[in-house]
Amino acid sequence: MKKITKCIIPAAGYGTRFLPATKAMPKEMLPIVDKPIIQYVVEEAVSSGIEDIILVTGGNKRAIEDHFDRSQELESWLKEAGKEEQLEEIIKIAHLANFIYVRQKGPYGNATPVLSAKHLVEDEPFAVLWGDEFIYSQPPRLKQLIDCFEKYGKTVISGVRIDDEEELSKYGISKIEPLEENVYRILDIVEKPTAAEAPSNLATHGAYIFTPTIFPCLENLKPGKGGELWLPEAVKELLKTEPVYAVEIKNGKYYDTGDKLGYLKAIIDISLKHPDFGEAVKSYLKKTLARL
Repeated sequence: MKKITKCIIPAAGYGTRFLPATKAMPKEMLPIVDKPIIQYVVEEAVSSGIEDIILVTGGNKRAIEDHFDRSQELESWLKEAGKEEQLEEIIKIAHLANFIYVRQKGPYGNATPVLSAKHLVEDEPFAVLWGDEFIYSQPPRLKQLIDCFEKYGKTVISGVRIDDEEELSKYGISKIEPLEENVYRILDIVEKPTAAEAPSNLATHGAYIFTPTIFPCLENLKPGKGGELWLPEAVKELLKTEPVYAVEIKNGKYYDTGDKLGYLKAIIDISLKHPDFGEAVKSYLKKTLARL
């Protein structure tokens, strides 16, 4: 079985929910404390064993390329200013992985970026992570998926339990068959069901391991809602021909940073964990809440 070394990260969306902040800045570059969202995603991939990061971008995304590249002018200034710790930090970013950039081609939708990178993955299994959400977990979410793939050898999707019934209608919810602890076979996926329609409370989204068998399903997709091509529809087609698995992520906290409230929650939680000022943030929040 071939080792998974490549990860596709779609980053071509307009980020309209964050306008006007995203008018001139990619939503993936919005900061969470001192790092942009997409750096958290890349670090998850790298800590899971990924070597090649394939970023699928659109217009107005040059800032992403600049972030993961060397900046000789800034490095020279930091060196002259004696800011060695910051210099080391920004040099490390460029060496996290091999970065490959592809322009998205085709209809809008979250299936199109995967198709746009087909020529780069060829006959290898590969990962997909969204560029505007992540899970803080140990071991990393993607590593948990890779471990499952190495055992079963087929498509694996991350799963998160949705405890609030009113939230079920925001996600694709899987009909599942338990196989072992935290591992399920997916029998069907129901998109954005009501609580009565939901076959379980396991939402499957955010991180994927695919083999090249997904590509015929993607290539035969018809435009769906909004005239877009949707990756979950390709997965549903794949279910007709081979097993697909879900891993319920252990020890994880999910952050949908493509949503304003989710973004704010991520900032608060990560600020509280920050080694330099986490305690100060905690004290500030306690005082603020006491005044409400």
